[in-house]
Amino acid sequence: MKPWRAAVALGALLAAAGTVHTLVNLRRLLVPPSPAPACDERVAVLLPARDEAPRIAAAIAGVRAQRAVPSLCAVVLDDGSTDGTGTLARAAAEGDARVEVLDGGGAPPPEGWLGKTWACARLASHVLHDELPDGDPPPAGAGPDVLVFLDADVVLEPDAVAAAVALLRSSGLDLVSPYPRQEAVTAAERLVQPLLQWSWLTTVPLGLAARSPRPSFAVANGQLLVVDAAAYRRAGGHEAVRGEVLDDVALLRAVLRSGGRGTVADGTALATCRMYDGGGALVEGYTKSLWSAFGSKPGAAAVAAVLSLAYVVPALGLLSRDPRTRAIGAVGYGAGVMGRVLVARRTGGRAWPDALTHPASVTAFAGLTALSWRRHDAGALTWKGRTLP
Repeated sequence: MKPWRAAVALGALLAAAGTVHTLVNLRRLLVPPSPAPACDERVAVLLPARDEAPRIAAAIAGVRAQRAVPSLCAVVLDDGSTDGTGTLARAAAEGDARVEVLDGGGAPPPEGWLGKTWACARLASHVLHDELPDGDPPPAGAGPDVLVFLDADVVLEPDAVAAAVALLRSSGLDLVSPYPRQEAVTAAERLVQPLLQWSWLTTVPLGLAARSPRPSFAVANGQLLVVDAAAYRRAGGHEAVRGEVLDDVALLRAVLRSGGRGTVADGTALATCRMYDGGGALVEGYTKSLWSAFGSKPGAAAVAAVLSLAYVVPALGLLSRDPRTRAIGAVGYGAGVMGRVLVARRTGGRAWPDALTHPASVTAFAGLTALSWRRHDAGALTWKGRTLP
């Protein structure tokens, strides 16, 4: 077999295997109960916010709309915002005794901490009555039973918290991360954002991930993360992940190390999230963290190479003059597109025509990963006015 045809054939085989695995995962994906049962536990929704003026009111409105959770409290931390986030948050929370807005001040996080991990740790210590970074444990029974960490760009459906807590308990896990439906509006968003759910539904063995203590199987999403309060303490809380850019996955790994279990779940019906409003924000957002996603620069290069082999090379095979190579390429390209369609239909995304651009999406992802490493090596990574390590 000619070398190029062999490469196209290998890529097509990988793409087909990926789509078969996606089908398996879609059958194993944890789904919150509907309708959600009433929740009789004490639940704290913790929302760190820094320069989130366009989004904070909608996020708080979603929290205030929660039902079937009588013992719910919510705490918003205005983390040194300069755009009036705190004022808008207080206005959105006015009249609701369940929602408290804290002024986090403008001081930078302590040495070794990142902004978000420090904000989350402060929120957790506020409701758990712990001290930071070290302190005596609170008396037994103090504070909430469940912590729900929520990003400011997430809007909850009215039964979201009750359903998420019910899933946490019925699954027997210590942490679940219901993945919100991702909203993508601009061309850049539609090109890259669908890869979020597609990536873990295609590559992570979800059935094994929910049972295994291996950190390589850890997948979580900090947009909406639900964790048993006792398990959070045993794992060391956010202090255990204080310097981690991908704090959500790192927190799950800390839970795994402490003997707990956790995984991702289907949060399509629970919440929506528009992470970035345009190409510029998307590039800045992804480059701040992609360098840390695969452990090392060789690891990132290997992932980019395998994804390109599976989803770009078969598409390029369609340009071959050799009919056999074109036919093999069509099978591989079709498998990749079908995988995207399956994920989009399950997670509320746009299937057509966006799935047809899958090779370009993978190429864009590889480019963002390379750019992230270049900026990291140059010490040029920042996020919301703070320098990242």
